[in-house]
Amino acid sequence: MPTARAQFEDALQANAPVFGIQLGAHDSAALGEYYELVLKWNDRLHLVAPCSPEEFATRHVLESLLVLQHVGTGTQLIDVGSGAGLPAIPCLTTDDRLHGTLFESSRRKAVFLREALQQLRVSARAQVIPMRFEETVAPAADVVTCRAIDRFEQVLPDLAHWAPPKSTLLLFAGIELAEEILRLFPSAERQRVPLSDRRFLVKVDRRPSS
Repeated sequence: MPTARAQFEDALQANAPVFGIQLGAHDSAALGEYYELVLKWNDRLHLVAPCSPEEFATRHVLESLLVLQHVGTGTQLIDVGSGAGLPAIPCLTTDDRLHGTLFESSRRKAVFLREALQQLRVSARAQVIPMRFEETVAPAADVVTCRAIDRFEQVLPDLAHWAPPKSTLLLFAGIELAEEILRLFPSAERQRVPLSDRRFLVKVDRRPSS
């Protein structure tokens, strides 16, 4: 029977076209290494809810990689509430033009993030800040993304105020949260996540129009 990692990598390759993503063999291997790291640490830290290799590939990794459709060369990315490193680590792993700052208030999860970045050989392009974003001044960035954060609906106005000027917000949301984001930012764009009827990536472009 194929290993969990083999099942994960097969699911990546099979479903990547549905997400409009191209993954080479090197990308799949690197993401497979990341998947093994999450499995290794998950019992202790509860990084993600238990799921099959196929679900981790689609629900977590390929969904995260949708961010890359909205970034350019040399993009500085902030990931708020990074947790297991989603969406930042899959993006950093597959796009060497990207630089990231990962905010994670749990110090134990921050240890995992540093270990993962080191083992995946992307630590030179990323840093982990073990604090809540509200306790800091936002570093310079082109994109601020968030996939899972407590009380997101209540925190959202603070996050938008905290984000660097002219940055773009890329926010993963269910139906109700997506509607709240659109209420706060009527010009936001909502993109349905493939293979899901209830998940969206919402883009809030805060740059002034020309």
